[in-house]
Amino acid sequence: MSELSCYEQLGVSENASFEEIQEARSRMSELHSGDRKQVDLIEAAYDEILMQRLRQRQEGKIKVPERIRFAEREVRTMPSAPPTPTKEAPAWLQGFLDTPSRSDIVWPAGGFFALSLLSLLQPASAPLALAVGVGVGFYFLNRKEKKFGRALVITVIALLGGLLIGAPLGTWLTSVGVLFPADGLAASFTFFVLWLVSSFLR
Repeated sequence: MSELSCYEQLGVSENASFEEIQEARSRMSELHSGDRKQVDLIEAAYDEILMQRLRQRQEGKIKVPERIRFAEREVRTMPSAPPTPTKEAPAWLQGFLDTPSRSDIVWPAGGFFALSLLSLLQPASAPLALAVGVGVGFYFLNRKEKKFGRALVITVIALLGGLLIGAPLGTWLTSVGVLFPADGLAASFTFFVLWLVSSFLR
């Protein structure tokens, strides 16, 4: 297929732009959509023109505008804002923190709530309830990673912390008129601390 016949086939001049050639190809293909042979000739002419233009471009016979040749020079991207730093816990703390499942929160909460009620309603049973609470906290903490020593140390620290804060808190609450006994309130606060530790630490 000669150069002239390719352009004639599409009905464009040799100086036609790439967009004009594409439009002519689409228009001619639609016009002859029922004639498969004619559509094949149109496609062949289009392909031939593209190949000729490519060869001319490689040989330097066609000047390619700078904006097409080096499109990346024209692209101006807006500087993106630096990502906001997220506050992450220190690595040593991340080793202790846990993302609990619903059951890891609900089951310990149910056990500690029952023990807390027992301590508030039967103050004499508070020491026994605390002993059971320590066992419950240790069980739920230990089953996460099966580290007996670590779970035991964390549970004991939670018990002592809960009692150290809970005892003065219980005394203060009874002095301001809360009807429950100070020992029961201290045990309830300790159960809350044990629940936090057994649910959100590992």
